[in-house]
Amino acid sequence: MIIVESLAEFQRIYRSGKKWLRCMEAINNINNIEPNVFHSVGDSLVYRLASGPGQQHGGLEGNRRYFDLHYYLAGQENIEVADKSELTSVVAYQDETDREIFNGQGEIHRVGEGNVVIFENHQAHRFKESHQVKKVILKVTVEDSYFMNK
Repeated sequence: MIIVESLAEFQRIYRSGKKWLRCMEAINNINNIEPNVFHSVGDSLVYRLASGPGQQHGGLEGNRRYFDLHYYLAGQENIEVADKSELTSVVAYQDETDREIFNGQGEIHRVGEGNVVIFENHQAHRFKESHQVKKVILKVTVEDSYFMNK
């Protein structure tokens, strides 16, 4: 998981590449969308505005074809993250949902207003505690993507 302190820092680090530019296009459009309605930018990114208490799941969720990017507009959330290799698979990967579920424990991170969080696909995550978050959730295809600070 990559935690970027602000949107300005995200724009500075991830300033080139079609997928990163599409992420900014989606984030810049948040004033024009209704909560919990999915929108797309091209064929490689879908996004929505989420508001309210965050969803909490029992297992840690991993993805393969898409990575998640969350931009926090308000509130705070605790997220538990662990490498998939250190966890036990309990629900095998399903191509239809791009999800696999794991048991185990990871490291807890607190994120909130202003943060941009990128969930890397070699890890799994779960939301532990949420305080009335408002965030933009983007799902971006992994093809031709890279993380500039790795």
